[in-house]
Amino acid sequence: MRREQLEENQIELYAVALAAGVGLGLWHPNFGASLEYLISPVLAVLLYSMFTQIPFLQLRAAFANKRFTAALLIVNFIIVPIVVWFLSLLLPEHPPLLLGVYLVLLTPCIDYVVVFTHLGRGNARLVLASTPLLLLTQMLLLPVYLWLFMEEQDAQVMSAEPFLEAFLVLIVLPLGLALSTEFWAKRRRSGAIWLEVTAWLPVPFMAMTLLFVVASQIDRIDEYLPVVAQVVPVYMAFMAIMPFLARLTAYAFRLDTQAGRALIFSAGTRNSLVVLPLALALPDGWILASVVIVTQTLVELVGELIYIRWVPAMLLQESKSLEISKAFSKKKGS
Repeated sequence: MRREQLEENQIELYAVALAAGVGLGLWHPNFGASLEYLISPVLAVLLYSMFTQIPFLQLRAAFANKRFTAALLIVNFIIVPIVVWFLSLLLPEHPPLLLGVYLVLLTPCIDYVVVFTHLGRGNARLVLASTPLLLLTQMLLLPVYLWLFMEEQDAQVMSAEPFLEAFLVLIVLPLGLALSTEFWAKRRRSGAIWLEVTAWLPVPFMAMTLLFVVASQIDRIDEYLPVVAQVVPVYMAFMAIMPFLARLTAYAFRLDTQAGRALIFSAGTRNSLVVLPLALALPDGWILASVVIVTQTLVELVGELIYIRWVPAMLLQESKSLEISKAFSKKKGS
């Protein structure tokens, strides 16, 4: 199989992984729960393989689109927190539940958002190049958001140690290895060959991550189903609201069609796989937070299948975007 074929069929592979995770977790809950320990290492390999696809040595050129970068930061770190705050008012005052919602909705995705942006005919390269910036910014701002949104005694449960450990293992280490790989590939033929090998890793490791996450958490979802059911409408509302707000932002910054679609996908796709290890590191009394995060993953994957057809076909069509861009140009010229 060629790599292109693997990437073209990745959605089907992810669906199979999710189904297998559900079946395995419900059929053998104890074995499924034991897979929880594999989530972080598999996720670290996934992020490393995705980071190697980012041209870090050419990031200056990748960030030439300053308007997209500004729009991306405004949408994800100003507009999204406001929306999340209002949506959280619809939920009961249950700290573990709220913490899970805040953790997952306040952090923009940095992994499979690239895939869905590409499938939705957006500029996936812009999203991919923005990954380091999104990661760093969300890790810096997430503790601030939690302090603002939660009572002080509840926010203190998120101690610095799990955050630091997750940041080092899931971000700094894969990022450092990816940079080393790029330097190696630039100077040695063996490095270039290895860089080509890493391009095969994102799809299978994404599938493994989804399988392990669902298999290890599905039994908990069943256990907490009455509580979890309350967050599903909030997740659905988030995915319905953010594309429109992102589209308005794209128009305000006069982004081209593909950049506008990339902004929409970034705004609506959350970082559940990276923040899940943070939730799993919480005390036992807060286990509901991880269940809430996994629930968001399941809701989001269904929503992304809708996004990839609806965004380019109806929400941000090529012709409409061009008309708006011309209108802005005329207004500027006058």
